[in-house]
Amino acid sequence: MNIMLFHSTYGLRPAVRAAADRLRGAGHEVWTPDLYEGRTFGTVEEGMAFKDEIGKEELLKRAVLAAAPYSERGLVYAGFSLGASVAQTLALGDHKARGLLLLHGTSDIAASASVDELPVQLHVAEPDVFETEDWLSAWYLQMRRAGADVEIHRYRGAGHLYTDPDLPDYDEEAAEATWRVALGFLDTL
Repeated sequence: MNIMLFHSTYGLRPAVRAAADRLRGAGHEVWTPDLYEGRTFGTVEEGMAFKDEIGKEELLKRAVLAAAPYSERGLVYAGFSLGASVAQTLALGDHKARGLLLLHGTSDIAASASVDELPVQLHVAEPDVFETEDWLSAWYLQMRRAGADVEIHRYRGAGHLYTDPDLPDYDEEAAEATWRVALGFLDTL
């Protein structure tokens, strides 16, 4: 499978590279575009401030430019938190997308979004301050309405970015369970 994996608001940190290596080890081809052009951050607040400085349109432009050379291959779009929202936006706009793997995040869905049974798997903490119950319920219904085939996996007690071993949110048990399920999902595509 060809996977375009987008980083979180922290930037392209070691955990994203390690995730890409894990996916490569399972036989996938993976690209990890650096939407922050080499910048990484130690806190969510710093990363969010930099993201806001860049602006949503520029961030999406960078993501589209990174994915464009590979989209003809039929990409699986994937991402962590902010990167998941970027991945979702690109997957819903790419009629050749093979799947969408969301780790720790979702995004708004355009009313005009339409896909043909796009396989989508979401992994989030429970509870998660960035992905509340009400938001996830509405998101799920909108994704289904758009035509996506959606699975949601929740991890009680884990922190928001629980797959990143360098952050306080890290939860080894939840992270390993996520990767087991995600790799199984990718094998079905």
